[in-house]
Amino acid sequence: MTTWHARALLLDMDGTLIDSTPAVEKGWTRWCIDHGIAPQSVIDICHGCTSEYVLGKVAPHLDVATENAVLDGYEIEYAAEAAVRPGVAALLAALPSDRWALVTSAGREVALTRFRLGALPWPGVAVVAEDVDQGKPSPEPYLRAAAALGIDPQDCIVFEDAAAGVASGLAAGCRVVIVGDHVPMQPGVIGRIADFAAVTLQLQGDALQLTLPA
Repeated sequence: MTTWHARALLLDMDGTLIDSTPAVEKGWTRWCIDHGIAPQSVIDICHGCTSEYVLGKVAPHLDVATENAVLDGYEIEYAAEAAVRPGVAALLAALPSDRWALVTSAGREVALTRFRLGALPWPGVAVVAEDVDQGKPSPEPYLRAAAALGIDPQDCIVFEDAAAGVASGLAAGCRVVIVGDHVPMQPGVIGRIADFAAVTLQLQGDALQLTLPA
């Protein structure tokens, strides 16, 4: 077990709090078929990134707002196929509302739907795709979340599952815990977990004491 102290946790959603990868890929695959694009070319780059970023890479000639609306509709349609990761509900219940933020590349309606279906509490601070000029891997999403909480990024721990999100958290000056095994360990990453079942949290004055499995 390893123990770390922070003043806030900044939490990604898809693949981190909620195992939504199959549903996300299903939505993108359907969109690709609509447009005659090889699905794998999109699956390879979509994880952790905003749809605006992906569209800019694979279909820059299309109207972003129109395609975002279609993609959000697909994600909401398939949202019930996602599942909350073990330990997430207990962690969020233990966190004071002013000590955590959601930082996701999903749109607001998609995120609200996932949280509602997962019976998770909506945070006081949520940075979603519509809130940023540059999504992950830019540091902007995590910098915005830390600023909204009024906490220095160096005093925040980020939980992320995707390479773009890990890069975003590190670039913002946060420490990062990787969820899952899709991203290699690197400087600034303080741990790796399979899920949140073995993560424990204690409040110590102004600090959060976070214990991670070894």
